[in-house]
Formats: sequence, C-alpha cells, structure tokens
Amino acid sequence: MNILASIAAFAIVTIGALASSIEPEERQLPVGPGTFNITSIGVSGTGCPFGTVSYALNNQRTTVTLTFSNYYATAGPGIPISENRKNCQITLKVHVPHCYRFAIPTIDYYGYYQLDDKVKANLRASYYFAGQVQQAVANNSILGPLSGTVRSYRLPFDVWSQVRSPCCGLDFVFNLNTGLRVDNSENKDGSGYIDSFDPDGQFQATLNLNWWTCCVTTACPP
Repeated sequence: MNILASIAAFAIVTIGALASSIEPEERQLPVGPGTFNITSIGVSGTGCPFGTVSYALNNQRTTVTLTFSNYYATAGPGIPISENRKNCQITLKVHVPHCYRFAIPTIDYYGYYQLDDKVKANLRASYYFAGQVQQAVANNSILGPLSGTVRSYRLPFDVWSQVRSPCCGLDFVFNLNTGLRVDNSENKDGSGYIDSFDPDGQFQATLNLNWWTCCVTTACPP
C-alpha cells in the first residue's frame, strides 16, 4: 500500500509540474512593455473611408486612440435612412513581446452629441483576436433630449477578461468593430446626430489596455 501511495503521489506532483509549465503564471502590470507596437492598420465600413482613420499609441502602452475624420450618424426629417447608422471595422496588426498579453476592459467614445426629445443614440463596439472564437462586446444607449455638447462615454466590454491576446510573443491581428446609430422612430419630427468634436472634424475612440506578464514554454509554437 505504501508503494502504491508513493506512486500516486509522484504522479500527482508530475502532472502538476507539467501543467504549470504550460499554463502561464500571470501578474497584472500598471504599464505595457515598451516593445509593444502596432505595425499596420486596415479599415473598412460606411463610417471610415480609406484615409480617414489614424491611430496613436501612448508611451505607457495603455491606450490606443483612433481618430476618425468622417465618422458620424444622423437622423431626422428629410435625412436618408443610410445616414442613421454607420460602422467601421478596424484591423490592427500588432507585435507583443514574449511573456506579455493584454485585454481591453473599456472603450471611450469622444465626440459631439445632439439629440431631440425621445431621439436615441447607440454606441457599440466588439473586439476579438484572429484565431479566437470568443469576442467581447460593449453597448451604450443615450436618450434625448441632449443639447449639443462634446461628451465622452466609457463603454465596458462584457467578457474582456476572457478575450486576451496570446502569450507567445507573436505578431497577430486584432479586430475591432465599431458602430454609431441615431434613431428618431419615437419622435419622427425630432432629429439628432453624433459628429466630430472640433472644427477639424474628428471623432475619437480610445481603447484602454490592461496588461499582464505570463510565462509559457511548451505551449508556444516553435
């Protein structure tokens, strides 16, 4: 019995050691790694014609700010339905050094909002990493009246802690889908719009990044 017990104990320890070599040990960080970088950007959608989107990565690697020069939505008498809803899909190719990973808990939409009584605006976003099935989704609805003003709205992603980048120091693709909508179905005579916040015609979306260290060996591809 003692021999069997010893064999069982050895097996448990061995399995635990193998699992620990595969599963990353994670620790959250206040800033990201300095070698994290965005190597290319691609855009498509009714809200972002080619050449109308730029991005900026802060020095701490904790925010990516997307600036749009032609992203808006509007609704009201005489306005075509096609103007009520706009979308933009953004594809970022990123480089993350080995033993680091990130996720995005929130996105900030910054722009100019004007809504008549009972006119509604909707902001949405979702993101996922190429090769992953699960995606994180964020939504926010704003009901008028809201006088014309510059505002920032922070949208939390629902399952962001489960949608994290790979840990193996790869160049991979990050996908972000965004959408703006203005709806005046409850007040046909009312109007509203989401637009740029300054005379330069800029609307912004800022991704807020959370970072972790992780250490994976045998789970990484060669």
